[in-house]
Order: sequence, then structure tokens, then C-alpha cells
Amino acid sequence: MVLLFAMLETVAKSLSQSYPVPLIVWFRYVTHFFLMVVLLGPRYGSRLIKTKNPKAQVFRALLLMGSTLFYFTALSGLPLATAKSISFVSPLLVTIFAFWVLKERVSRGRWIAVVVGLLGVLLVVGPTGTFSWYFVLPLLAAICYSLYQIMTRRFSATEYPVTTLFYTGFVGSILISLIVPVFWVTPRFEDLPLFVFLGFAGAFGHFMLIKAMELEDASFLSPLTYVQLIWATLLGYFAFDHLPTNMGFVGMVVIVGAGLYVALGPRKS
Repeated sequence: MVLLFAMLETVAKSLSQSYPVPLIVWFRYVTHFFLMVVLLGPRYGSRLIKTKNPKAQVFRALLLMGSTLFYFTALSGLPLATAKSISFVSPLLVTIFAFWVLKERVSRGRWIAVVVGLLGVLLVVGPTGTFSWYFVLPLLAAICYSLYQIMTRRFSATEYPVTTLFYTGFVGSILISLIVPVFWVTPRFEDLPLFVFLGFAGAFGHFMLIKAMELEDASFLSPLTYVQLIWATLLGYFAFDHLPTNMGFVGMVVIVGAGLYVALGPRKS
């Protein structure tokens, strides 16, 4: 699963060198939606669209689409491992939003981990002479994704997982289709398999994530998601000859360490 997501991001970065990001996101969502209808529609039927929280489903899908747009745009201007490591502050932001929105108790150790992890972002960015706005985009993507996770928590007990996956593709496809004509560039024939792969990897990867959460506890799965950073670093090197600086590697370790503590550390002060 994590390898599949890392491959998706590698392909998205490669395509972003030649195509507008909204077009890439459009293919990712439309293919996702098509696969849901064709592969899961006959099995689940009306259960794909039945929801007790239609407004929440739409808002949740909007957050994920915003996260995708921000992150794919970041990939067009940043090394793969750099963008991924900055986006991994999402678990730390979830802790903040869970405290504010869900009124969850957060231990002192977790608050320290959040602060340390956010400082790790500064190490990844590094003391460059000129600041690039591309560094802000993974943070915006992480904010959207964190709120997306909070929304998922709020109604996960009442919603069927496949329904949630369906609305993710459906809402994203409709909305991005409204703006993609402005950015339309006809893809070259040889690039079409890469565009199709985006939707396949997104849909199948999220489906595997849902199934994994059905079989294992989140505390077991959470550390495995950070393996994606290893794959992102390797694929970034082999595909684009990009490697983080020494300080960037330190920042990555700090962010991952803070995220693991938030996921696995003691929950009470």
C-alpha cells in the first residue's frame, strides 16, 4: 500500500513537469470514480450512495481534493522526499484539531512531540537564502488532510467504508471537472497509461487502507505509513536524482519520530 502511494506521487511529479496539476488531479479522481462504479457498483449497489451524513461526506471529500491539489502542486516544485516529509506533520496537526474540535485530551508529552515535529519542518526547509512558496503547499495539504481525518472520525461509526470511498471519488470528479477545461491539455498517447495509473493507485491504495484498518489496529498500522518516506526518498533519487540535504534528513527523522510518539506514546499525562 505505501509503495503504491509512493509510486502514485512519483508519477504525479513526473507528469507535473509537462501538464497542469488540475488536469493530473482530474484524471486521478475520474479514474477512481470509474473504477468504483465498474468494480464495486455491481457488488454493493445502492449501498455505495446511502449515507446518513451527505453534507459531511461532501465536505470531507472537498478536504481531500484540496489536499491533493496542494500536494500535487508542491510535487511540481519540490523534491519528492522533501514534500512527503513536510506533509507528514499531518498526524501532529490531527492532535491539535482533535483537541480543538473533538475536545480530546492530549498529554503533555504529545504536545511536546507536536512542537518538536513542527520544528523539524524548519530543518527540512533549511536555511535557504530565498524562500519558495512551494514549501507552504505541503503544509496546506497536511492541514486539509488532518481536517479530513477529523471528519472521518466524527462519522466513521455510522458510515459504510466503501460509501465513504465512493463519495471521495464522486465529489472530487464533479468539482474538478468544473475547472479542468480552463487547464486542459490533450495528453500524449504514451502518457495515458500514467494518467490511468494515478486513479488506479489512488482508489486501490485507499481501498487497501480501509481493509487493513478492518484487520489490524491503527496503532499497528501507523508506523508502517512512515515507510512511505523511505520509498519516496528512493524513488525520488532514482527517478529525479533528488536527495535531501544532511539537515533535511535530520528534519525528516525529527518529524517521523514526533509522529510515531503521537501515534504510539502514552495517551495520559
